[in-house]
Amino acid sequence: MVKLGRKIVKFRIPIFILSLLLLIPAGIGYINTRVNYDVLYYLPDDIETMKGQDILVDEFGTGAYSMFVCEGMPNKDVAALKKKMEKVDHVAKVVWYDSFADLSLPVEMLPENIRKVLFAEDSTMMFIIFDTTTSADETMDAIGDIRKLAGEQCFVSGMSAIVTDTRNLAESEVAVYVLIAVVLSCIVLALTMESYLIPFLFLISIGIAIVYNMGTNVLQGEISYITKALSAVLQLGVTMDYSIFLWHSYQEQKEHFGSNHKEAMAQAIAATIKSVVGSSITTIAGFVALCFMSFTLGMDLGVVMAKGVIFGVICCVTVLPSMIMIFDKALEKTKHRQLIPDFPKVSEFLVKHHKTFALLCVALFIPFAYFQANTKVYYNLDASLPKDLESIMANEKLQEDYHMGAAHMILMDKNVSGKEKNKMIKEMEKVDGVKEVLGLETLIGPSLPQSMIPEDIKEILESDHYELMLITNEYQTASEEVNVQIDELNKILKSYDKTGMLVGEAPCTKDLIEITDHDFKVVSAVSILAVFLIILFVFKSVTLPVILVLVIEGAIFINMGIPYLTGTELPFIASIVIGTIQLGATVDYAILMTSRYEQERGGGKSKKEAISIALQSSIRPVMVSAFSFFAATFGVGMYSKIDMISSLCLLMARGALISMCAVLLFLPAMYWLFDRVICATSKNFKVRK
Repeated sequence: MVKLGRKIVKFRIPIFILSLLLLIPAGIGYINTRVNYDVLYYLPDDIETMKGQDILVDEFGTGAYSMFVCEGMPNKDVAALKKKMEKVDHVAKVVWYDSFADLSLPVEMLPENIRKVLFAEDSTMMFIIFDTTTSADETMDAIGDIRKLAGEQCFVSGMSAIVTDTRNLAESEVAVYVLIAVVLSCIVLALTMESYLIPFLFLISIGIAIVYNMGTNVLQGEISYITKALSAVLQLGVTMDYSIFLWHSYQEQKEHFGSNHKEAMAQAIAATIKSVVGSSITTIAGFVALCFMSFTLGMDLGVVMAKGVIFGVICCVTVLPSMIMIFDKALEKTKHRQLIPDFPKVSEFLVKHHKTFALLCVALFIPFAYFQANTKVYYNLDASLPKDLESIMANEKLQEDYHMGAAHMILMDKNVSGKEKNKMIKEMEKVDGVKEVLGLETLIGPSLPQSMIPEDIKEILESDHYELMLITNEYQTASEEVNVQIDELNKILKSYDKTGMLVGEAPCTKDLIEITDHDFKVVSAVSILAVFLIILFVFKSVTLPVILVLVIEGAIFINMGIPYLTGTELPFIASIVIGTIQLGATVDYAILMTSRYEQERGGGKSKKEAISIALQSSIRPVMVSAFSFFAATFGVGMYSKIDMISSLCLLMARGALISMCAVLLFLPAMYWLFDRVICATSKNFKVRK
């Protein structure tokens, strides 16, 4: 490692130049990485609702639809607007009044079920059908074009409109996220580092690693907007420690090697590689655990962040040392005294009152375990967006004027007899919350031939193998009522056609609820097991992995239990990924202190001495690490208007501080209480005579 360190120091200028040149292909890769704004896209392909989406595309040539509400417009103007919308690229059909009858026919002459769907007091509704999928770029562009054609009294609703608004909002915010994280991190580093210049070198090094990471995402084809929004901020927060460690190691080595700064840096690189690689493994393990989710958004975020940590480590031991050596003289000139003290009396107080903190630990962890298990979670995707977005206002308009919640679609075998279909429709219309079931049979009634149905309507509702029906509904997506309703509708559908499918946003969301509930248990178990085994290997101890994981898990319980006490509902993704991220990113605090405790206890120090020294030496680095993580995420959480991102960042920020407090307050008490057991079950804790 020392030889490698010397090579890096020797070739510092070529390494720095190469690192800058590599930003060019990485930047090109970043620009060409597609971003997916549809969270439901990440559901498993083999579930029925997702298979139904594929059938819609393959058989009916559509995967997306929107409801378009026009308020206070004469029918002739609505018809003219409809013709314009039909010319928009990737709009396959626009279904309205004139799709069923001539405009000269009074509205009252339309069948009642169609009239109820298409008309309210002072507004009318069209169904826009696209020839591309819900979150396709073409669909989002078409939504934008339709909005340009429409006036202020027109509203475009539906999942595609929500995805479009999510994209527009996320794209406007993502650059600000990075700026906020950088500014706040600079402030923290300026207070905690001994040089005014070193924070900028840290951020340049991490920034290069972030660009490499984001650029290589092009190999995945696309990433989620959540991953794009969080990865830079999260990578900055979790890899900042590595830069801080290198700098402190370099300062220590300079005391040994005096003016020979090159050798000091070579030794610092060697020491950093050994410690940082070990430290980063727990963080990577936490992110890799996300890849075990059936909901593949976890894999999307997990792969990108694990890759980001690896790039962070590489840049920390190559790019950062090169910059420090290049700007060594400037760093010496910008040095200042340490602004954060070492808190010499704090460790004495904490060790002296270890029983109090042990009791406090139990008193907090047990109730908060209950609180976090009962924290409310929401799955309705539009609930995470600001209320003033066009799509959200359009959805509210649908609810107010048409009492319409989630719309479902039925895909069933076209060869099922008309008599059976009519019986099924009548049964479904009796289910609570169902307003209308619209299909070929309901358009003309059982006594009239299908030849009377307009051909363009027939194309929409029938393919070579399937018939499509639409269920209008009073209940909202992700509500308990709609989930019960979906079960009842599926039961009725399967009794008439075993191959029939119920698809749409609400059935997909119901699957999302069931899948992510299972994923939460899997991810938690995998991350805990992975971190447990890593600690077991590092310390060669049976008891230390249990103690360290319990302390951090307790901190996670507190973090996730606070929303229960404040009555805050969290987005579903937060409940799954936060525990894993907090465990992987902050267990390092506990490992740092335990390493020193092992060193001192194994070296012959008494229990009190070993714990006091371990705590005293860890207070400052743990605080710096936690404050850096907090700085990178808190500002973004406060700024973001997308609750999915805001909640995740605020939870991560709060989690870093809670883990810091848990490690500094409770872990020394655990050492004290279990010291005899630790020494007996740990290889390196045998007290030397």
